[in-house]
Amino acid sequence: MATFREDPYPDHNFQVSVEGLDGDGPQAGFSEVDGLDVSIEVIEYRNGNEPAGTVRKLPGLQKYGDIILKRGVTGDLGFWEWIKTAMNGHVQRRSVTIRLLDEGREEVLAWRLRRAWPCQYAGPSLRAGTSDVALETLVICHEGLELE
Repeated sequence: MATFREDPYPDHNFQVSVEGLDGDGPQAGFSEVDGLDVSIEVIEYRNGNEPAGTVRKLPGLQKYGDIILKRGVTGDLGFWEWIKTAMNGHVQRRSVTIRLLDEGREEVLAWRLRRAWPCQYAGPSLRAGTSDVALETLVICHEGLELE
């Protein structure tokens, strides 16, 4: 779906959808998504008959970073209910899609998280004397990242 272009896409046009959470459309107004990463452990190995100082590097386990979502606090309790269910011992694994949009709000890339579930929630920091938006944070762990 990605097309060739010389200029990179801006990072402020995106949508987040969680399967089965308030329908299947994008969830309300996230201001930040972080943690879209994957790494492969390196296993160092040396045969006993190889010269000293020589090491082979083999691929090990794949690890996926936790996704950090931040949004302004609203009356929507969908994410709180999702993590509350996990806190009660009933983890609900869901597909999560993060879409990067172009200037015309058309999808150009999509990251899909497999078997995702909330592993941390943080309410807003509240301070008198400021006019900042109250932000809540949801951390989502998952078992796979695909880029389309």
